[in-house]
Amino acid sequence: MIRSIDEFLAAWQYEASVTQRMFDALTDASLAQPVAADHRTLGRIAWHIVQTIPEMMGHTGLRVAGPGESDAVPQRAVEIADAYRVSAASLAEQLKATWTDATLSQTDAMYGEQWSRATTLGVILSHQTHHRGQLTVLMRQAGLTVPGVYGPAREEWAGMGMEPPAI
Repeated sequence: MIRSIDEFLAAWQYEASVTQRMFDALTDASLAQPVAADHRTLGRIAWHIVQTIPEMMGHTGLRVAGPGESDAVPQRAVEIADAYRVSAASLAEQLKATWTDATLSQTDAMYGEQWSRATTLGVILSHQTHHRGQLTVLMRQAGLTVPGVYGPAREEWAGMGMEPPAI
């Protein structure tokens, strides 16, 4: 549970930085990598992460910069990475400028329920983490190197002069 704006911003700074590293590792060709024939592609999932920041936070009254819900998935990976950079920074800026710790107890209509703003901030973190996990699988299937998030990725062990853990 988020207890203060500073606590959220510290978590957001790290989570946004690792998400940005993942988006920066995408290639145009990788965006077409599907989960399965009739499921979302890597590009669609990445774009969903980006779109959700202004969409979800808009329910709280924050005006976070970023794409609209109906904006098409870009064909270029750099456009997704750039849009994420803008939305992630805008969220932090908007929170610092307009919310206080007391604001976290206010509630907003969110997807048919009433959520405290603290809950909404927790969900935006969890939502991003959930979909970032999906991205790692699709990135590997697309032949990309996955950046480490909560520790080194398999490919990063060698750079640390160590053997990766046994599979």
